[in-house]
Amino acid sequence: MNTTHPMNSTNVKNRLDRLPLSRFHKMVLVILSFAYFFDFCDLNTFSYVAPALVQEWNITTNTIAFITSVSYFGMFLGASFGGWFSDRFGRKRGLVLLVTWFSAFSMLSALAWNPVALGILRFLTSVGIGAVTILASTYISEFFPSKVKGKYQALCITIGICGIPAAGWVAKSVIPMAPWGWRAVFIFGGIGIVFPFIARKLEESARWHEARGQWDKAHEIMAKIEREVERETGKLPAPEPVSGDSLHHAAKKAVPYSQLFKGSLLGRTLVLMTMWATSTIAIQGFGTWVPTLLVKQGITIEKSIAYVTLGTLGAPLGAFIASRISDRVERRWAIAVLSVIIMGLGLLYGMVALPLVIIVCGFLMHMFERTFSSIAYIYTPELYPTEARGSGNGLTYGIGRLANMVSPFIISFLYSGYGYLSVFVFFGACWLLCAAAIAVFGVSTRYRGTEEASSAPELKANTADVM
Repeated sequence: MNTTHPMNSTNVKNRLDRLPLSRFHKMVLVILSFAYFFDFCDLNTFSYVAPALVQEWNITTNTIAFITSVSYFGMFLGASFGGWFSDRFGRKRGLVLLVTWFSAFSMLSALAWNPVALGILRFLTSVGIGAVTILASTYISEFFPSKVKGKYQALCITIGICGIPAAGWVAKSVIPMAPWGWRAVFIFGGIGIVFPFIARKLEESARWHEARGQWDKAHEIMAKIEREVERETGKLPAPEPVSGDSLHHAAKKAVPYSQLFKGSLLGRTLVLMTMWATSTIAIQGFGTWVPTLLVKQGITIEKSIAYVTLGTLGAPLGAFIASRISDRVERRWAIAVLSVIIMGLGLLYGMVALPLVIIVCGFLMHMFERTFSSIAYIYTPELYPTEARGSGNGLTYGIGRLANMVSPFIISFLYSGYGYLSVFVFFGACWLLCAAAIAVFGVSTRYRGTEEASSAPELKANTADVM
């Protein structure tokens, strides 16, 4: 086993890439899946609770739009801050802090006494939710071998995404029980507060230490991982030698946000911002508003939640599909094609208001949406070098959440002025723009490792691909 390291690099990438999959990787997968489970659960609790609040507090769709809007602003701040925090203070430290954060404020949301208080608490919860989504995907991109990181990112989401139907079934069970039933949904979402005890076995990212020039710490972590894997799988092959480019890359420190808008990183940042803004408006708009819109169409709260929850069962299947195809197809084109498919299903959902169509289309939409997002989660950090990965990943994803500050009011306006179908036409337009942006201006990353695909000046792509 080669554990020596030159003065300016610990060769972390190549040492990780030659590791066989082991109990260490499975442990990381389970721990991050736990974080994802409650992250996705809390992301959707308000959508299940909203129809009950319409009746108990007599709130309007504009009030729902207000709470939804401030929640998305919180996610934007969380994703942007979380990426910045992880680039400067560590991936593990950020995960532990922010899972605890959103879990605590989810529980406190159960104590809300009016829409304003709930809006404030959901804003604070959402800061943590937005950050954790980014931190978990960044962590995976820096620990799993390049050839399978897409697969394991998607498997992690396959497990974690079960938090969405779980929250739905909890809501379906407890909301009809009593006027206070909606409060129990938020308490369920806060169970993730035990995460610090579960996360003790996680290691800090050796790539993060290496990017900061902390060679001894990076080597110590890698040596520990290698010993653990070697005990299980036998003697490890020697890693590929460190290249001159890797030496140069490893010596860099975390970069300011301004660097994301310079040189070839500018094109990637703009494309990813467009992808996340349009897709998040469509995905979260659908997930947040459909339960309420179905009730407005005359369907009971119980049936509305049941229909939507049955649809969300497609989400884990979609993430699993992504785990099978993510490393076998060009991620750029997978994202574009999936966007068009989801657009068609959404329009059908809005045009045919029959229970079977609602359930089947909802199932397929959730399935393909999670195939899309699972691939997008691994595609985004690939386009940035280590020293900008957290910031770039967080900012572009966060912009998607920021765009959702406006979308609830657009949806409320469209529904009030033009009816139910107009909302789904709006979602379809978002998906079409997403597909066009990625297909025309996206960067291809297949067959490249994380560092090769994200080293801006060295990326072997046409100017048209980058910009």
